[in-house]
Amino acid sequence: MMKILSLIVSIFVLGSCVKNNPDPSWITINGWQLIENPNNLIVNTGVLTHNITEAWVYADNDLMGVFELPVTIPLLISGNKEMKIYPAIRNNGIASTKKVYPFLEPYTITANLIQNEEVVINPITQYYSSAKFNVEDFENGGTSVVQEGPTSNALISYSSDPAIYDSYINGGEFMQINIDETNNTWVASTIFNGGGTTLNMPLPIGRDVYLEIDYHTTNKFTSGLIGVGPDGITDNPNVTITASEPGTAIWKKIYIDLREIVSGMQNKDYYEFSFQAPLDEDESSGQINIDNLKAVYF
Repeated sequence: MMKILSLIVSIFVLGSCVKNNPDPSWITINGWQLIENPNNLIVNTGVLTHNITEAWVYADNDLMGVFELPVTIPLLISGNKEMKIYPAIRNNGIASTKKVYPFLEPYTITANLIQNEEVVINPITQYYSSAKFNVEDFENGGTSVVQEGPTSNALISYSSDPAIYDSYINGGEFMQINIDETNNTWVASTIFNGGGTTLNMPLPIGRDVYLEIDYHTTNKFTSGLIGVGPDGITDNPNVTITASEPGTAIWKKIYIDLREIVSGMQNKDYYEFSFQAPLDEDESSGQINIDNLKAVYF
């Protein structure tokens, strides 16, 4: 809380100083580009979709502020400065919770700042080569590591519906769940650690762990984390993803923070992701489309 308060005060002071000093240097920072790390070519990082909306901006290691991109910023400094820009996301999809995404490298450039002149920066980032991934992109002909539970009456199918399909996001197909008044409950989980797969998912305790999801949905659903160990199976519903109105739904991406949940289940042998979705109240039907499930950790 103190860091947020200090940042707000810094931005207020910066704005006041600019008014009293009409000759700032200017930098414009455009939206992020996410590229493949050449050191990760033997690692399946999945499709490089992203929703990196923010940036923490430093000049010679001094914090200039946290900004939604694109942005134009007045700076009361000049000369050659090392500009370091950290990619930041909306943690758990919450707009007020902006966090540097720990698996992506900052963008660094030396900029010659001149009063009353503008420097344009096009930041590029990539996953650290030390990042680990478990990816499900639903490109395996109708079989995946996501399976319905025994209480689910809504079934998983695989689709390339042209009304929804995006060639960059979806590759070939995506997972689709249709919910209605008869088939009104979807309950499912991954089998990264079982079911004949070899995709063991050893999530680390006390370190950053995230689940990335691309989704297109007209029915809300909840993502959680299952821990399996000697003391049994524990399902922790975590983040509920809101629905869009039919006709306005688009593909979106969310970054779900799992560090605290994993650390709270230290006696578990392994973990799986869970999904729950009853039919939304006052609705007769809904549709959930999911692609590019990606567990990321160090």
